[in-house]
Amino acid sequence: MITHLRAIIAEGGLELPLPGGGDTISRWAALARLGRRDLPLARLAEGHADALAILAEAGRKPVPEALYGVWAARSGGAGAALRGRTLNGTVRFCSGARHLDRALIAALDDDGHSVVLDVDLADDRVASVPGTWVPVGMDASDSPDVVVDDLEVSDDMVVGSPGFYLRRPGFWQGGIGVAAVWLGGAAGVLDDVVAGLSDPDPHQSAHVGALHTAIRSTEALLVHAASAVDGAPAGDHKLLAWTCRAAAERTAWDVLDRAPRVTGPTPMCRDRRFAQRLADLQVYVRQHHAEKDLAAIGREVLA
Repeated sequence: MITHLRAIIAEGGLELPLPGGGDTISRWAALARLGRRDLPLARLAEGHADALAILAEAGRKPVPEALYGVWAARSGGAGAALRGRTLNGTVRFCSGARHLDRALIAALDDDGHSVVLDVDLADDRVASVPGTWVPVGMDASDSPDVVVDDLEVSDDMVVGSPGFYLRRPGFWQGGIGVAAVWLGGAAGVLDDVVAGLSDPDPHQSAHVGALHTAIRSTEALLVHAASAVDGAPAGDHKLLAWTCRAAAERTAWDVLDRAPRVTGPTPMCRDRRFAQRLADLQVYVRQHHAEKDLAAIGREVLA
């Protein structure tokens, strides 16, 4: 997986336009194509691309030829903490943990502000925790917990000012990039469904038509969103990002519900690639916070 990703990068496959730079749709379309091809690969590619965008937004250059990730989860009370100049803590869902070169780790400082640190993962004070990533879906993304133990932080490791990570316009633009990957994963499942149909009955055709419509509708929303972001790159696109992510999540669950009704159990039991696609999509799309995020949209609309 990592070898494949490094090959894509070496060939220029992840030299993507920066979000808000005038060609955001090309960026999101490239991420969607990767998701349509292989979701764990796309997860790692999106993390690397997001890291480069964050560094660019902070006026920083990445370490040459380094493969990056972004580790910012604060799930279940876990997370990194910066106390003085020392970084400690456990970060969950660290995709690519055992194979990446560097990671942008978001930590909370003494004042509760989010601070982004560019960390060299070769440092032995940064270690993945065996047994903390044991899923079926997205297993190849290699996303275990990572423990940081008394890592001394130098000035050149700090990316942006305190609060930069959450305050920057690119935070919401990057969130839509993740939605593009989800949508690509949904389209990939539909590709397999269509390829396996030889003489569809009316009910199967109806499901395919519904899924095609859902995917194209969400795709159209992303096109609109890219135009809005390019038109006002420093604007507040929080509601737009939440809406795009909710639409992509709904489309993914429509695919997960309808695809097995079209195919029946055979490919789920005899075609490991198809079964893996379903499992990958189900796990990855749960980065969306379901009703919690929908409630946030509702509050914005009502306000």
